[in-house]
Amino acid sequence: MPKVTDRLLTFDEAAELLGTSPNIPRRLVTERRIRFVRVGSRVRIPESAIAEYIAAGTVEPVTSWSHRRRRAF
Repeated sequence: MPKVTDRLLTFDEAAELLGTSPNIPRRLVTERRIRFVRVGSRVRIPESAIAEYIAAGTVEPVTSWSHRRRRAF
């Protein structure tokens, strides 16, 4: 559930936070891959939904070399 103080972003504003064109957040909404809110006939994306989307797609670095297989020659 969105926070009461959560800003509702337009596609342009969401795209700016993501560093993409407005088509990307529009596609995320169309594919139901991100939370959104209908305000009348308009669609808005809660700022927290952008943060959740970024967090879900974040890949943490591997800190150990032990994950690599040693090649047998």
